[in-house]
Amino acid sequence: MPAIRHALSTKREDDFAQWYQEVISEAEMAEESGVRGCMVIKPWGYGIWERIQRLMDDRIKAAGVTNCYFPLFIPLSYFAKEAEHVEGFAKEMAVVTHHRLVGDGKGGLVPDPEAKLEEPLIVRPTSETVIGAAMARWVQSWRDLPLMVNQWANVVRWEMRTRMFLRTSEFLWQEGHTAHADRDDAMTETLRALEMYRDFSETELAMPVIAGEKPENERFPGAVATYSIEAMMQDGKALQAGTSHYLGTGFAEAAGIQYQDKEGTQQYAHTTSWGTSTRMVGGVIMTHGDDDGLRVPPMIAPHQIVILPMLRDNDEDEALLAYCEELRKALVTQFALNEPLRVLLDKRPGKATQKRWAWVKKGVPLILEIGGRDAAGGQVSMLRRDKLWNDAAKANFVAMSKEDFVARAAAEIEDIQTSLHAEAKAKLQANISQAASFEELASFFSEDKRYPGWVEVEWSRPTGEALEAVVQKLKAHKLTIRNTPLDAAPVAGNCVFTGDPAVERIYVARSY
Repeated sequence: MPAIRHALSTKREDDFAQWYQEVISEAEMAEESGVRGCMVIKPWGYGIWERIQRLMDDRIKAAGVTNCYFPLFIPLSYFAKEAEHVEGFAKEMAVVTHHRLVGDGKGGLVPDPEAKLEEPLIVRPTSETVIGAAMARWVQSWRDLPLMVNQWANVVRWEMRTRMFLRTSEFLWQEGHTAHADRDDAMTETLRALEMYRDFSETELAMPVIAGEKPENERFPGAVATYSIEAMMQDGKALQAGTSHYLGTGFAEAAGIQYQDKEGTQQYAHTTSWGTSTRMVGGVIMTHGDDDGLRVPPMIAPHQIVILPMLRDNDEDEALLAYCEELRKALVTQFALNEPLRVLLDKRPGKATQKRWAWVKKGVPLILEIGGRDAAGGQVSMLRRDKLWNDAAKANFVAMSKEDFVARAAAEIEDIQTSLHAEAKAKLQANISQAASFEELASFFSEDKRYPGWVEVEWSRPTGEALEAVVQKLKAHKLTIRNTPLDAAPVAGNCVFTGDPAVERIYVARSY
């Protein structure tokens, strides 16, 4: 096959980090904002997030959870009630101390000493404390439980090392918070949310994941148990794409979330929290992108089909546009993936090839190029983003009649969704290895592998100092424990870290 001249200047295998940044730039997804660690999410990137948000919101509401909104500012005293929680976020908190600025006499502005707040306010890093205070007011009796709420919001965690979508100082997310009468009901909700994230990632994002429990050292601050979905990026690193936490009664005790049970006794509620964020967009980029840019799974694509008329600025353009508009109207009556097709007719001036490559880099699933002769002959030329090149290293356009395309468009879209997932699933399964000893594990990651993937090992679930020793051994190799998969095979040996009898399997990887 002749050499392909790709749309991006950086290939994944040459510099994955630079490739990632180039995809975001060339796909016009986001840009720097002028504030360290914060980004402007541009229309295409935000359109993908809107699709994720809408589809996830449907799932959340289907589970009986209702949306509400809580303040951006949280009194410091709320965090002080939960020492372990505040310790976990203390280094990332943005603090508001004044409510007014005054001139400094030099043409600038400074906080007004007379406007110092009586109590500092924290810009929310997460909302357990403020929602806990509300739940304490709302819950009085067993009849008020379960209480299940969710909010879509922005949060701030002052990150030292930032990367667009993956780790930013401000990001967008949803956070679900629930209160229950007992542990069993709360654990059922914790695992329901985890399964919601797992299925959403596999189905909507076409991004295969491993669902499981995080080790003790990776738990959410103050949680009894934390569960996650972990996705493998094309460089072999793991990305935590969603978490669900069983919080026990600790937060309820700190916030005073009590209820009177059926026997008239006061009990503390068992609470949960679960969330996912714009980090999922970064996961989509690194799971499905190629050397020509982004490839967007059709379920979350703002436009699933883009029609590009080859305009020539002459009298034929009017007839060509009319043909393309007729095609667009026919397509939007078709359903794929349980929704009407989302189709854009790109009427912007400019060369068709330039516009084509702009949409290729954005990752739109199907591109149609239509010229005057196509319109006169009732034809279209279709380009699938997931099958971009033919054997001659040219854009793999397939010509057919307009009627044939309208009839098969939905099937093409659904096949792209399925194909992207199958491709990513194959990469995940092909890049998971096993190690029977720590030496074997360390050797695997020390070998000259550009993208080594993950290693599954057996372990004894150590805690305390024993776990800390494991963490430090892994840290020396820039490795982390990801999670214990819920569907892992039975253990059959000893822990590769402690030598004690193993009780479960875990995944070890480098991570984002």
